[in-house]
Amino acid sequence: MCEFCLKHGEGRKWYLEAANYSEDLLADVRRRRFIESFATDLEGMTRDTARMEDLDRLPAVFRALVRRWSGRRMRTYHFGQVVPIEDVVRIFELVNSVVRVSCICRQVTLGREKRYCYGVSMGPNGGRFAEIIKGLDGSYYSGPDRAGVESVDKAEALAAIRELEHEGLCHTVWTFVTPFIAGLCNCDRADCLALRASVGHRIPILFRAEYVASIDASACTGCRQCLRLCPFGALAYSAGTGQTEVDARQCFGCGICRAECAAGAIRLRDRREVPAAARLWTA
Repeated sequence: MCEFCLKHGEGRKWYLEAANYSEDLLADVRRRRFIESFATDLEGMTRDTARMEDLDRLPAVFRALVRRWSGRRMRTYHFGQVVPIEDVVRIFELVNSVVRVSCICRQVTLGREKRYCYGVSMGPNGGRFAEIIKGLDGSYYSGPDRAGVESVDKAEALAAIRELEHEGLCHTVWTFVTPFIAGLCNCDRADCLALRASVGHRIPILFRAEYVASIDASACTGCRQCLRLCPFGALAYSAGTGQTEVDARQCFGCGICRAECAAGAIRLRDRREVPAAARLWTA
């Protein structure tokens, strides 16, 4: 299991522990201020994006140092993990309310609002996390309707998240000063800063899922539809076998390929059962 499971989950999946969603954690002034800064400092995120692009031009030794420092810092403040849809369902069963909010990443990368992100809380109507977001000035909302924080029914939110999965977006949970979890996002490599950093620039700010995809060779038809959506380059088509194969070393265990497989040939295995991937947690 990932290091957060050991530190914040007592050896279980840390994002399925109710204590990590507790409203009491928002009594920490540092955490509240971090949330406010995170949601409003778009200029800072834009600068960080530019620096990320510059990273690849540094000598290898400096790249390694920056990546190590960034990963350590993000583990403290704002770290994520990929979760498959069945664990999203479990998270929704655990929390008391769900709200839909604007995606900060898309505001930076696209310059407009996209409502791919959800706040999850043990409190009603998004809890104290939603209250903090509602208290921010209007700069947080760039959409034409300036909808702000939307309370949504869990079933409605889950249906929307399933649709996003079929569009190729993977689900991730996020901390706001670890271990407090308040965000459940839907990410892609084109627009999501986390995936750009983790996969494109090897900056370890996101754990892989607790799973790895596995393909049943007897069921795979070789249609290659799964290849179209995999954001991690973990799938390859073999002309020799006429089937798709998984590179466990590249797989993040998001389950997007499984959702796209009409033949039902793909399942998710516990990462610990796959020797090639058992110790691989970041890109």
